[in-house]
Amino acid sequence: EVIHDFSRVDTMVFDKTGTLTIGTPKVAEKIVYADNAEEVLAYLASVEKESDHPLAKAIVEYIGDVALLPVEKTDVVRGGGIVAEAGGRRVAVGNAALMEREQVHLSERARSDIDRLEKSGSSLVLTAIDGELKALIGVRDQVRPGVREDLSKLKKMGVKNLVVLSGDHQKTVDLVARDLGLTEAHGHMLPEDKAAFIKRLQEKGHIVAFVGDGVNDSPSLALAQIGIAMGSGTDVAIETSDVVLMNSDFSRLPHALGLTKATAVNMRQNIMIAVGVVLALLAGVFFSEWMSMSAGMLVHEASILAVILNGMRLLRFKAA
Repeated sequence: EVIHDFSRVDTMVFDKTGTLTIGTPKVAEKIVYADNAEEVLAYLASVEKESDHPLAKAIVEYIGDVALLPVEKTDVVRGGGIVAEAGGRRVAVGNAALMEREQVHLSERARSDIDRLEKSGSSLVLTAIDGELKALIGVRDQVRPGVREDLSKLKKMGVKNLVVLSGDHQKTVDLVARDLGLTEAHGHMLPEDKAAFIKRLQEKGHIVAFVGDGVNDSPSLALAQIGIAMGSGTDVAIETSDVVLMNSDFSRLPHALGLTKATAVNMRQNIMIAVGVVLALLAGVFFSEWMSMSAGMLVHEASILAVILNGMRLLRFKAA
């Protein structure tokens, strides 16, 4: 079933962070809207230490050694960020949507900084303490080397639609899509939004493959006809998927698709050989006198050998 569906895929949907990008982002810019910058960064590091998100890890690494505060009542907001009490104060760390939910006022300066960082392709992490914006961090992730060429190969293999879905801001996602030559790009996507998008594609008759690496990608990996996980992804994503790209080598994706298409063709050829020989033997039994038990067995065994040898050709498969 996997080989049959994978060989007919016409739409591939990608998560951005950790899939199209390396997944080890670095802090590109830091803006603090307070005089006590060290204190603000201590609150930020304390809360981000509670998360295993790639952006959180990048920020904790960037801040370095600081006196961490005790964190309580941690609430992870899917597709938004994290809210917790650190040192007795309410700290919200996440995107602009989380700030809106927490009713944090964004000044004209902050909005200008956000717009500038988004245009540069940075993912944004805002920090609010007790309802006031205190810091803005711009984090950038590098696109995997050779991804553009690999995506071009997928197009040549018949994948008509290449789509990226991400929780990042639309401008950031658009920048990546333009750079890689993708057909569609959608930002501000929560896990349930991604799953709903895939379902809509399937209702339109598309055969969809989803490529992801995180826990949040699991619903989409399970819903798509073909779920493809990066080898460095979470155990949940790998367990849910149909295909795993070992060592997170994105170049294996066009190889896997090409091998699947070659296997599907080989299967059809083998079926035709087997059925053709059976029909020929039946015709020989009913319409000729030369057919004997020994001759029939010889021809039948020869057809099995032909099927085996035809299948073994796949051992030498190399993607174009």
